[in-house]
Amino acid sequence: MPALSPTMTAGNIGTWQKKPGDNIAPGDVLVEIETDKAQMDFEFQEEGTLAKILKDSGEKDVAVGNPIAIMVEEGEDVSAFESFTLDDAGGEKAPAKDSPKPEAAESSEPPDTGSKTAPPKSEPEPAPQAQESESSGGRLQPSLDREPAASPSAKALALEKGVPIKQVKGTGPGGRIVKSDIEKFQPSAPAAASGAAAGPSYEDVPASSMRKTIASRLVDSFNQNPHYFVSSTLSVGKLLKLRQALNASADGKYKLSVNDFLIKAVAVACKKVPAVNSSWREVGGQVVIRQHNTVDVSVAVATPIGLMTPIVKNVDGVGLQTISAAVKDLGKRARDGKLKPEEYQGGTFTISNMGMNAAVERFTAVINPPQAGILAVGTTRKVAVPGGEDGTSVEWDDQIVVQASFDHKVIDGAVGGEWVRELKKVVENPLELML
Repeated sequence: MPALSPTMTAGNIGTWQKKPGDNIAPGDVLVEIETDKAQMDFEFQEEGTLAKILKDSGEKDVAVGNPIAIMVEEGEDVSAFESFTLDDAGGEKAPAKDSPKPEAAESSEPPDTGSKTAPPKSEPEPAPQAQESESSGGRLQPSLDREPAASPSAKALALEKGVPIKQVKGTGPGGRIVKSDIEKFQPSAPAAASGAAAGPSYEDVPASSMRKTIASRLVDSFNQNPHYFVSSTLSVGKLLKLRQALNASADGKYKLSVNDFLIKAVAVACKKVPAVNSSWREVGGQVVIRQHNTVDVSVAVATPIGLMTPIVKNVDGVGLQTISAAVKDLGKRARDGKLKPEEYQGGTFTISNMGMNAAVERFTAVINPPQAGILAVGTTRKVAVPGGEDGTSVEWDDQIVVQASFDHKVIDGAVGGEWVRELKKVVENPLELML
């Protein structure tokens, strides 16, 4: 099992793209791996032939370093590996002399032909039965413990339509669930009520690898980073008019969102109050506060497998059109599970916007470590405010409520308040975002 991200400790096996006997060239996709962050393609970087698959599609929580397949050089006889097991792949020591198995050992020990595992492991796992069949004699796995293989678009549609993906029968390669399977799904009719007592009215759904990672990181963040919160109401009337004017003159080249303006405003505020654009670090055994020279804004994106925060880099040095294009591209690939690790790991500040949900006036966000700040954005509301020169009339103003969470280890309260003030100034006078 390869480590496809720095935080990955285990992964789930998705759909195998090659079968035993297939030749593989450098760069060929061998298998889909669900990491702690996304579903990614594992590209093999050597020439060879796939001799044996040790971990089938659907296997969960395979530790990094454990063998998942056997590769041999092209031209080698793959039939010699039919009875190859995880014990053989892990290099377990030979059986004790008092229980010899001469014939079995001879057949299960492949010739030394330059075979290689992908990748080797440090400690062997208990050996499962070799050549498991699909009949009832094979190894059984409880249905609740196994997450079916499904394409990213199928997962997204199932989440949107509320379809229980475990009840869908896949028609794709290897039984993989594809988008059309979700579209055609018809829920089975509920069983007729009987006089017997009803069973439990719930289902225990195993947490995915990504959900476990999200839980672990955010619990650590809240426990280890002393959060404090600063909220403010921002008038966005001028910003909305500027957005409308720019989009009207774009001739279809771009379409700016309110979030694009807010991302840029975050960067402007971070440059004016650089202490916020910092993180708590340990370097060479010494604790330091690292102040970053560029503002890389992580943008919270809801995906079918959990929250991700792809990064718009160098926001302080690019314009609104570039920001808008980057957000759209990163958001789509995040939902499709196609982000590279460097596109969601890092960042210097995070923005989480629930403004598309009209019911959310404000909310509190947990800091994304090792960053020291995150901005939570609520929905836009029409608010009556005093108008006219003497303030005796009433006007309607477009307003949003924002709440910033700061790490008190890095950012003192006065500094956090100053940052929110600078954010408010630039949002309410948005022409500065054009400079």
